[in-house]
Amino acid sequence: MHGPEPVASNVPDDPNDKRPWYQLLNRYHWFVFLVAALGWLFDCLDQQLFVLTRPAAMEELVSDAGQRTAYGNYVTSIFIAGWAFGGIFFGVLGDRIGRVKTMMLTILVYSLFTGLSAFSTSVYDFALYRFLTGLGVGGEFAVGVALIAEVMPGRARPWTLGLLQACSALGNIAAAVIFLVLGTTEDEGLPTSPWRIMFMIGALPALLALVIRASLKEPEQWEKASHDGVVDRQLGSYRELFGNPTFRKHAILGLILGSGGVVGLWSVGFFTPDLIRSVQRPVVVDEVYRDLIAKAKSNGDAALEANLTKLQPIQKKDLKAPDELKSLSDANQKTINARLTPWSAYTSLMINFGAAFGMFGFGALSQRIGRKPAFVIAFLAAFVSTVVVCMYLTELWQIFVLVPIMGFCQLSLFAGYAIYFPELFPTRLRSTGTSFCYNVGRFVAVFGPVVKTELESYFHGIYTDKVESLRYAGATMCVVFLIPLLVLPFLPETKGKALPE
Repeated sequence: MHGPEPVASNVPDDPNDKRPWYQLLNRYHWFVFLVAALGWLFDCLDQQLFVLTRPAAMEELVSDAGQRTAYGNYVTSIFIAGWAFGGIFFGVLGDRIGRVKTMMLTILVYSLFTGLSAFSTSVYDFALYRFLTGLGVGGEFAVGVALIAEVMPGRARPWTLGLLQACSALGNIAAAVIFLVLGTTEDEGLPTSPWRIMFMIGALPALLALVIRASLKEPEQWEKASHDGVVDRQLGSYRELFGNPTFRKHAILGLILGSGGVVGLWSVGFFTPDLIRSVQRPVVVDEVYRDLIAKAKSNGDAALEANLTKLQPIQKKDLKAPDELKSLSDANQKTINARLTPWSAYTSLMINFGAAFGMFGFGALSQRIGRKPAFVIAFLAAFVSTVVVCMYLTELWQIFVLVPIMGFCQLSLFAGYAIYFPELFPTRLRSTGTSFCYNVGRFVAVFGPVVKTELESYFHGIYTDKVESLRYAGATMCVVFLIPLLVLPFLPETKGKALPE
């Protein structure tokens, strides 16, 4: 099943070999790529399902309408915290017990707790399940990119890692499609809430762990490093990572580099579906109530017409309905949610449509001009495009123009992380170092949604309109895309170099 043995990526490229990078790959290379890509694809499916279902989950689990946005931000922070802890733990484990075994464990963890999220009865157990899901999500990335980096031929490495990240957009797109299909049927008598069904679907990737266990083997580089038996070169050692001046510098500066993209995406980019939902909510509420009031009037039901007229301004402002009108409000809310769902789904689809091209594009650009210049361009582009979306996104057509550009720019950074971080660390510390740079930055990102909540509150005191406060809070948060530019000059350029031993 494995086919020919792979060529280790630390073998120098033959300068006379002019074949395209994809012709350097044999059947086993492609098989490893497929399994790693599916693992990361399903990982991203879970992330995006959470992003898209967060408003609906908060509506059901939080009774106080005025607190739902804040609780959504807090649960997001808890999820990111789990991601960070999982990155630390599984990153070390990936160096100590192997890339393949650890990947299997991470997939099982995030699949199990994604499924359990569907059975949440309060915002508190929902937050707990999201934290535990985050443990698995955080660990999968580092071991996946370490596996790809060590198995692939050197010249093909940046291209396959860029393509790996581009495939992650397919997971996000799949989540948006699931959300679009199920979310628009909310008022059609489903056995349970659509967001719960979506999390049940998110448990299916556990089956991939069986394929990994049966068919993959550890990279030759890791096998060699794990059998060297050199005491002072322990696998997956944070003591060695920070004891060596070079590795310590790479880890700390890489952490700052990674934090910019992670905080920007999770504190601003992934709230774009929420923004468009908030922008369009008053319009949709007016449409729904206009139809309902007209129907009640034509039926001669004056009492219903009066109640609907009373409810309209309450739901337009997303406030709690009076007890005597709660059942009517809940019934109408399902219709409102079903009409809002396409706006969020289309926004997510367009983010990830742009992301797929941006992530593969970063790999191509970094091969042409170098990793560091590519990062400079990507961070500046992410800053500008995200500010524009935060401030000006209002109409349907803008979702198909502005949002893909933002997705292209923001998500291209993550291909850079997949390509660059494994090139900063030796085999014995590759998973640990990569995970530290990519996932520990999430401890910083934990505070992103919290800071965003405080900014929303601050701007709400200036602009009483909720949407305006969302816009200015998001635009202010975009400053995080500029911070990594301060550390890039102190990091090495790795273009054209073999992975360090």
